[in-house]
Amino acid sequence: MTRTQRIETRLREAFAPRVLSVVDESERHRGHAGYQEGGESHFRVAIESEAFQGLGRIERHRAVHAALGRELVAEIHALALKISD
Repeated sequence: MTRTQRIETRLREAFAPRVLSVVDESERHRGHAGYQEGGESHFRVAIESEAFQGLGRIERHRAVHAALGRELVAEIHALALKISD
């Protein structure tokens, strides 16, 4: 399973989102720090779920990181998040 698929699976299981977009932007970062040949190092995630209702920005980010898990987060160089309820 690719990192993209693992991210999507974990976020769907944790938050049952109405909207989920996981985009691998690694190629845009070729030659920059953290770039890994083959991609899957830089991601942009947009997620919309009722599970985030009442949570502040930091709490939402922490919830996403917790759902992804420490080991997967460690494999990713950059993770841009747009989180809404």
